[in-house]
Amino acid sequence: MDMNAFSLKGKIAWITGASYGIGFAIAEAYAAAGATIVFNDINQELVDKGLKAYAEKGIDAKGYVCDVTNEEAVQALVKQIEAEVGVIDILVNNAGIIRRIPMIEMSAAEFRKVIDVDLNAPFICAKAVIPSMIQKGHGKIINICSMMSELGRETVSAYAAAKGGLKMLTRNICSEYGEHNIQCNGIGPGYIATPQTAPLREKQPDGSRHPFDQFIIAKTPAARWGTPEDLQGPAVFLASDASNFVNGHILYVDGGILAYIGKQP
Repeated sequence: MDMNAFSLKGKIAWITGASYGIGFAIAEAYAAAGATIVFNDINQELVDKGLKAYAEKGIDAKGYVCDVTNEEAVQALVKQIEAEVGVIDILVNNAGIIRRIPMIEMSAAEFRKVIDVDLNAPFICAKAVIPSMIQKGHGKIINICSMMSELGRETVSAYAAAKGGLKMLTRNICSEYGEHNIQCNGIGPGYIATPQTAPLREKQPDGSRHPFDQFIIAKTPAARWGTPEDLQGPAVFLASDASNFVNGHILYVDGGILAYIGKQP
């Protein structure tokens, strides 16, 4: 096998919401594989934070302010990227939000907001890059899905609905544009140790694990939380020529949670 198939040399990758966290880890891996990194975030403060973090890693990333739920702004950004950097080869729809609110306490406006960021925005961004991908003759779109693309859980009705929809959007982009050598796949992270989940992993005053931490460890065959680095290899694979015949697939990187019914009480 030609291992150069995993190289991203000469490719331009746009990762949405990649100032930190999972998006940043994926961008870092893409840069190491040879790609030029472009990212956006919702405001200048976050873009500046991202630019500083990339510079500290020695990555010459291009950062832009853009609200990915605004179709006109996204279309304008893609044109700007094409003019300043080049045609986008790889799109990672990473930007997302979650609102943990019991369904009967959640307003329709709050529900719509989650759908807008987690489902409508990937549609808007994919729609913006596909025409140039068709013209260029290839393209990779990677949607950051979730275990909630398959499972429900208390307080995340909007998030689960959005991520379930994103799974099907992934398959439909594959169905519509696979003949143009465009591959659209998803990554479904398990529970990942990030600053946002740190409170759920804090030791209790008596030295025991946080109850949610105990729950995740018990439900995960790998017996640990994932790390952003655990997503890097799968993300590079799906962005590279090594995955040219993989399309419409959701790759769950969850330590085995979805395969496991759990220990007998």
